[in-house]
Amino acid sequence: MGLRAVLMAVFFLVGMCLLIIGWKMTGQLKGLGIMVVGLILLLTALLLYNKPFEDPKE
Repeated sequence: MGLRAVLMAVFFLVGMCLLIIGWKMTGQLKGLGIMVVGLILLLTALLLYNKPFEDPKE
């Protein structure tokens, strides 16, 4: 439980930082790439959060 919470916090904080940094790079393709990586990290944090609530697949 503790490791998952730490990973979620790290992925969330780094993802938000990358989104903000990429957003400030208006008109640059590198900024879009940075934002996409940030979005992937945010979605990974969401996946880690939702993992314990999944129904077992039968």
